[in-house]
Amino acid sequence: MALIGYARVSTADQDPQLQLDALGAAGCNRVFTDHGVSGVKSQRPELDRCLDHLRDGDVLVVWKLDRLGRNTIHVLQLIEKLTERGIGFRSVTEGLHTDGPMGKAMLTVMAAFAQLERDTMIERTRAGLAVAAANGRKGGRPRKVGDVDAAKARDLRAKGITAPDIAKMLGCSRATVYRYLAADAQPET
Repeated sequence: MALIGYARVSTADQDPQLQLDALGAAGCNRVFTDHGVSGVKSQRPELDRCLDHLRDGDVLVVWKLDRLGRNTIHVLQLIEKLTERGIGFRSVTEGLHTDGPMGKAMLTVMAAFAQLERDTMIERTRAGLAVAAANGRKGGRPRKVGDVDAAKARDLRAKGITAPDIAKMLGCSRATVYRYLAADAQPET
């Protein structure tokens, strides 16, 4: 019997070290880690390698249930396939495992709560974005060049000054100048 770990971080700049430490403390002999892969995606290269590596009697260990997947049905189907192959499952943080009927029942309940938490978070985010849009605010990075500077860039360009020189005058990049000049050239619909 081997304890095999699986860790996942959603973006490439996130650090999986917390998960790796917990899986090591749980006794995992080997850990497969997906970097920059959303749990929503069904194809995760390291998870696929991990599932191929698992053998009868092994136990798949994750730090939290949501690392395996964010969709309740997908998580439960995956765990069912593991069970059919004689492979156990354990979630360190929630203390869940597939040993016995109570463990399986708790796993189903926790997966449902994980899905509820994710759905609620998405709903709140969408509602917040809608309120911000209704108040005239847009998300994303602030503009480097404001309306006044964009008008100044147009005037300077009309006088024959090059985009690199305009960028130096406005304190922004050439690409920013080109982007604002190109946006002005677009016909309005």
